[in-house]
Amino acid sequence: MAWFSKKPRIAVDTEQQAEPRPSRMEGLWSKCESCDEIIYRQELEKNWMVCPHCDHHHPWAARSRLATLLDPDSFEEFDKELEPQDPLGFSDSKKYKDRLKSTRKSLEENDAFISGVGRIQGHQVSVGAFVFEFMGGSMGSVVGEKVTRVFERAHELKCSALIFSASGGARMQEGIFSLMQMAKTSAAIARFRTGNRPYISVLLHPTTGGVAASFSWLGDIILAEPKALIGFAGPRVIEQTIRQKLPEGFQRSEFLLEHGMIDNIVNRKDLRSKLGQILGLLG
Repeated sequence: MAWFSKKPRIAVDTEQQAEPRPSRMEGLWSKCESCDEIIYRQELEKNWMVCPHCDHHHPWAARSRLATLLDPDSFEEFDKELEPQDPLGFSDSKKYKDRLKSTRKSLEENDAFISGVGRIQGHQVSVGAFVFEFMGGSMGSVVGEKVTRVFERAHELKCSALIFSASGGARMQEGIFSLMQMAKTSAAIARFRTGNRPYISVLLHPTTGGVAASFSWLGDIILAEPKALIGFAGPRVIEQTIRQKLPEGFQRSEFLLEHGMIDNIVNRKDLRSKLGQILGLLG
C-alpha cells in the first residue's frame, strides 16, 4: 500500500462559481464626479449629497429633498394614484407600456413627479418635485396634470407654489399629448396668479426641453443650484444649428445669472433658509 493516497477532488459548481459574490463594501463609498475624491456614502448623504471637498452637487432623490427641505412631518402627498397610459401604442427599442412597468417596479414611483402640500419654516406651500430617475424626469400627460394640480391646490389654499425641476423635457413616447402639457401648466400658472401668491421655481441639474420652455421659467422667483445645466435645446444642437462656438459655461446657472435669466444661485445647504426667507417676505 502506498504511503500516500490521492484525495478525491471536490466537485466545483461552475454555475455557482460564475455568479459574482456581493461585496460587503459595495455601496459604502462614492466617487465625486468633479474632484474624484472617494467619499463615505453615509457622510455624503448627511451633507445633502454635496461633496465636502469641492462642493459639487450630486443628484439628490426627490423624496429625500422634500423630507429635508420641508418641516418635519408636514408633507402630505396628493395624486400618487395617477399613472401614465400609452395613448399612442408607442414602441421603439422597447414598448412604452413595458418601459413604464419596469421603471415603476424599480423605483416604486408611478411617474416622474411627486406633489403635495407641506410647510417650510411654518409657511404653507403647495409643492412638487421631479423624479429624474423616472425616464429622465420627462413630462408626459400625468406629470403635466400633477404640475397643474400644484397650482390649482395653491390657489384653493391661498398659499405659495414651489416646484423643483429636473427634467429632460417632454416625453416623446406620448407625442402631442406631452407637448400640450406646456400650454396646460402655463395656463394653470396664469389662474394661480390671480390670487397674488408667489410661485418659486427651483431649477436643478438638468432642466431642459419642454419643462424649461414652460412652467419652470415662469416663476416669480427663479432659483438654481450651482453649475446646473438649464436651457431648451442642448449646447451641441445649438452649435450645429447656428454654426458658431458657444461661450464657456453656456447654459450653466452661473452664466444665466450673469445674463439675468435667473434670480439667484443657492447652495443646497442654504436652500431651506433662503426659501423660508422668501416665503416670509412674499407668502
